[in-house]
Amino acid sequence: MIETLISSKTRVKLLMKFFLNSNTTAYLRSLEEEFGESTNGIRLELNKFEKAGFIGSYSEGNKKLFKANTKHPLFKDINSIVLKLTGLDYIVDYIVQRIGDLHKVYLVGKLANGQNTNIIDIVLVGDNINQTFLLEQVQKAEKKIGKKIRYVHFGSEEFELSKIKEPGMHPLLLWSK
Repeated sequence: MIETLISSKTRVKLLMKFFLNSNTTAYLRSLEEEFGESTNGIRLELNKFEKAGFIGSYSEGNKKLFKANTKHPLFKDINSIVLKLTGLDYIVDYIVQRIGDLHKVYLVGKLANGQNTNIIDIVLVGDNINQTFLLEQVQKAEKKIGKKIRYVHFGSEEFELSKIKEPGMHPLLLWSK
């Protein structure tokens, strides 16, 4: 859908990568491997984004890392567009606010790392959740957004012991009570 407005596939991938999860960092070679595109095309788009102030960069060793500039006046707007494109806004609006005593919802997996995927992995944290109703809502949301939703539910105390906070995991807090 956004490809109609933005003709550069590389630019769309970069928007997903950096504006879905603002904690995401990447360097040129890692983006080349992830996107399966040449470094020249990626470098050109990164330079445009950096010149416009949408992303910033810093050096770590011999690598130049890029990260979204969350202080840019359009950051929240771009982030909102990306959330709509992925269907995450719908998940939060439709499922989360209807399933009981929920405290937090995290996005994990490929999408949390800014990689486009047809599977949305979420972690629900809360108590006294009606599992049958949750399953019904997830199935309705899957039909609406055309993507598979995988979820895991933790009780509040159980979540504190979970492995979601391990290194390599990049959970994105989507919603909090």
